[in-house]
Amino acid sequence: MLEKLTRKIHGQSHRQSSWDRTGGNQDYVRIESGEEKTIFDVQGPAEINHIWCTFASEAPYAFRSIVIRMYWEEEDSPSVEVPIGDFFGVGHGVASHYISLPLNMITRQGAPQSFAAMNSFFHMPFARRGRITIGNDTGMVIPNFYYYIDYRSLDSFCEDGLHFHAMWHRENPTDGVLHMEQLGQTQKTFRGPIEKVSSMKNLNGQGNYVILDAIGAGHYIGCNLSIDHINPVPNVTWFGEGDDMIFIDGESWPPSMHGTGTEDYFCTAWDFPSGKFSGPYHGISLAEPYRTPDVWETPGTWGAGSFGYSGKWTAYRFHIEDPIIFNRSILVTIEHGHANSLSNDYASTAYWYQTEPHKQFRPLPVAAARMPLTTKESLKSYCRSI
Repeated sequence: MLEKLTRKIHGQSHRQSSWDRTGGNQDYVRIESGEEKTIFDVQGPAEINHIWCTFASEAPYAFRSIVIRMYWEEEDSPSVEVPIGDFFGVGHGVASHYISLPLNMITRQGAPQSFAAMNSFFHMPFARRGRITIGNDTGMVIPNFYYYIDYRSLDSFCEDGLHFHAMWHRENPTDGVLHMEQLGQTQKTFRGPIEKVSSMKNLNGQGNYVILDAIGAGHYIGCNLSIDHINPVPNVTWFGEGDDMIFIDGESWPPSMHGTGTEDYFCTAWDFPSGKFSGPYHGISLAEPYRTPDVWETPGTWGAGSFGYSGKWTAYRFHIEDPIIFNRSILVTIEHGHANSLSNDYASTAYWYQTEPHKQFRPLPVAAARMPLTTKESLKSYCRSI
């Protein structure tokens, strides 16, 4: 990329932002409760290359109840529809400081936060029209929403150009084999030791958690996955081991791409030994475990699976150097625990480029159905299972 800066870049640079048109310092827009505010509406051909935004809200978990949507050309169905925190790389309705190549959140380091500056550097080209909206489902007014959207006008839309897409999905809980009486649900009961879980088989991918189900031609460029480990295997605090399985162009078993475990797909190993960390292409943007000093200091213990309550986690993986190509369709899935043994709170954001039209997204759940469990609720559920 640095080498490209030595060559002439064609087009003209522009910005749409929330600057105060009176010349004062009130550089924000107000978004009423229930309002969907258009913050970008430009005739193409053009390409967005940077989005920055931040907001002030007293609503709990506002990062889950505010939604960013993007529409390309004259489509009625959005190509991007994601709760704003999840879109910028952190789940569970909170903010957390991290930096990756295409996305970041800038805030106080340490515990989850209720505010952050958020940045996207994904390129988003369009031929005729690009539109971005912010939907306020918090139930309260957003008094201050600040934004920059930087773009460049183009002479033409690339002949083989693709449109940017992002989609959110959640299952709470996933349909595992553990008893879920703490959530008032009746499911298959499994109370055997971890050895029995390890002996289970998954040889068709059915029941996997679905990160992306798309029709068209393009390439998948990554995801973030947020997990709240509310229903562990008794005496086992690690929530991973679920293999990623990516089915390309309608193929059946086996998939073209079959992984070896949740932490492995996110380019780590041995549970999540580092805790939170920021990498350009992969990392953990949120790690919120409860740790006790005696266990933390015990030699030979490491990672999310080695002590107490696991807490809430978000991991990300971007296929920037290794995009996953599809010509007709793609189904990106991951097991929720080995052989889909766990009934946990899973939520994900998938990012990809593809031809239009795209497959219509599942209806976005109402705000109340998007809310995470509180830490108290999560811990209570976890302790009833462990």
